[in-house]
Amino acid sequence: MSANQFAGRVHELKLRKNDTAWFPRWIFRFASHQRRSRDRQLEVTDSTVISFLRGLRDRGVPAWQRLQAVRAIQTYRSEILNTQSPRLQNIQQTLQRVAANERHDAGQLSPIQERALLDSIDKSAPTWIQQMHAELRLRHYALDTEKAYVGWIRRFIKSCGSQHLEQFGEAEIKEFLTGLAVNGKVAVSTQDQALSALLFLYEKVMGRKLEFLDVVKSKKPQTLPVVLSRSEIRKLYKLCHGRTRALFQLLYGSGLRHREALRLRIKDLCFDTGQILVRNAKGDKDRVTVLPQSSIQLLKTQIRITRATHDCDLQNGFGEVYLPYALDRKYQNACRQFCWQYLFPSRQLSRDPRSGKVRRHHLREGSFGDFFRRSVRRAGIEKHAVPHSLRHSFASHMLEDGADIRTVQELLGHKDVSTTMIYLHVMNKPGLAVRSPVDQI
Repeated sequence: MSANQFAGRVHELKLRKNDTAWFPRWIFRFASHQRRSRDRQLEVTDSTVISFLRGLRDRGVPAWQRLQAVRAIQTYRSEILNTQSPRLQNIQQTLQRVAANERHDAGQLSPIQERALLDSIDKSAPTWIQQMHAELRLRHYALDTEKAYVGWIRRFIKSCGSQHLEQFGEAEIKEFLTGLAVNGKVAVSTQDQALSALLFLYEKVMGRKLEFLDVVKSKKPQTLPVVLSRSEIRKLYKLCHGRTRALFQLLYGSGLRHREALRLRIKDLCFDTGQILVRNAKGDKDRVTVLPQSSIQLLKTQIRITRATHDCDLQNGFGEVYLPYALDRKYQNACRQFCWQYLFPSRQLSRDPRSGKVRRHHLREGSFGDFFRRSVRRAGIEKHAVPHSLRHSFASHMLEDGADIRTVQELLGHKDVSTTMIYLHVMNKPGLAVRSPVDQI
């Protein structure tokens, strides 16, 4: 069957909108390469496809477009010629690697940096797992996100029973995500994270655009945050000393997330203006929040401790700190400057899992978390309170004191004011003229 017949039937096939537009064009170019009219049947063999792709390469066609051309030929072979031979799988995998290399070359990383990022990837892992690691690192995704996304891809491979994920698509993804909701009874945020991981694999790594996924969604419960009363805050505050008190004040006094407080650098504190600059927060956004006046002296003491630690590291030949993105190339000596050091440094040096460099990272997340949970028990507070509860308490108490909800939204860094409005449901509204009927007995 001919290229014209393929173009006439392409709208009957279940293809993505972009493929429907471009597949006929690639088949017409494939016919021109074979010097055959569009009314004649095309010859699909490994040699004809490779010759066609080499011609595209010599004309400067990027690898991701050549990969699309291969997919068009595969569709022509399956739907028009009614055969699965040749499979063209090796050609497709080779082009995927070339496309990944081209994307890397177009990025901001130097060859040395890119090699350092990719060398730590387990070469014994499935091919798609390795490519997932590489793409996430070259796009500067957080290490926790990388671990979570790769974990979901491993679970998807186990669900499909095969490492060749290019053979699967919308049907298998729908079955996997629906199973998480129906059988696994996972939270809606967990199911959304699994979907994000699969979308990243298919769209960013494989270069495929997935169609609409009719998935059974997990139900999102209408839960209220755990908010500590002012008296409970006082009880916990008395149990904090030194560094733990400084962290407590930042979470409750500035509304910082636990991780945001740990990632603060010396340069992010402005004592003159009473502000804290939160860099690369949730959603990769910067924001400004309030610096409590009562914490200034405590933070200055912490800065002196950090400086002593940094000076000791420099004397021992260390003193570097992690810099995000390409800042370590732009400012080559910044990694040793004191202003870039973490406000709450770790007690010991550690090896970066990606670059392999020995640095002093920030304080471990579980350190303050463990202390906070012990303090909650010691204070006799019977609530499921975690460090993030201090951020909830900050917002609720600010609203109770008459702060404008838009101001609180900006301080918290919420994208939508509806997220901030949930604290209106848990705040203690003085003057609310409501009396329980049981009090009248």
